[in-house]
Amino acid sequence: VELSCIIKSTVTRDPRIEWKKIRDGETSYVFFDNKMQGDFATRAEILSRTSLVIKNTTRMDTATYRCEVAAPSDTKTIDEINIQLTVQ
Repeated sequence: VELSCIIKSTVTRDPRIEWKKIRDGETSYVFFDNKMQGDFATRAEILSRTSLVIKNTTRMDTATYRCEVAAPSDTKTIDEINIQLTVQ
């Protein structure tokens, strides 16, 4: 599965990008501090700096995934997008 977080334009040279998983009201990190977290470390990767690819998805991956972008030099310093993933 590939989840995309598209950054249209930014003046910040190296915006900070984080991915979080929200399931049953609990939030956990997927990609934080430039590395995969938890069980995602062995089965997920970041493509083109912004897209999250999860391999071997299971029903346990069903959740809302939030991409947060922090760009301190931009007018809008932080933005996010939520993507609902349902694994059948």
